[in-house]
Amino acid sequence: MPRIDDDLRALNSDARTVWGHYQPEMARAAANMSLAVYQNSRLSMREAEAARFQTALLNGCDACYNYRIARDLPGYIASVDAEAIANVGADRGVAPDEALYAAVEAGELEGLSDRERLAVEYAARIGTEPKGLPDDDAFWRRMHHAFEDREIVDLSYSITTWIAAGRFLHVLQLDSFCPAGVRHRELETAQ
Repeated sequence: MPRIDDDLRALNSDARTVWGHYQPEMARAAANMSLAVYQNSRLSMREAEAARFQTALLNGCDACYNYRIARDLPGYIASVDAEAIANVGADRGVAPDEALYAAVEAGELEGLSDRERLAVEYAARIGTEPKGLPDDDAFWRRMHHAFEDREIVDLSYSITTWIAAGRFLHVLQLDSFCPAGVRHRELETAQ
């Protein structure tokens, strides 16, 4: 049950419509930040998705949990900016398969690359221990060994954007109305 009073069916049952209804400027800024993260990331799709999915697990957001970059990003990008083309090109590497999501969820990261494992760890630590993270010199040595500074900034913007959006959706119980979550449940029901 959503934690705001309006009938979501009257607002087209779309979480983005609710955001825009109450705070259009904030909604536009959130959509633009999300679009920037997805369209401008230089991380591989597997690295980004490993971190995003770890964040989804921490946030508890159903839509974020069910979202898959290869399946959902083109439709999401088109819904935010009809002229944009989703950044899922070959330069971002192979799209993750369900084994990556299962490994992250189970915490069994041995099959992931060093960078993917670090992305998962970074997402978990930003989400659970942001106060102590800046002081962990050993962690930062590993990060700087694996990632360039611009990639660390990329990953930081990405993770914190996913934290904000996912927690917003989840605490207001709008995640069940988010297009990514609804689409996944429809696919599951059809099977």
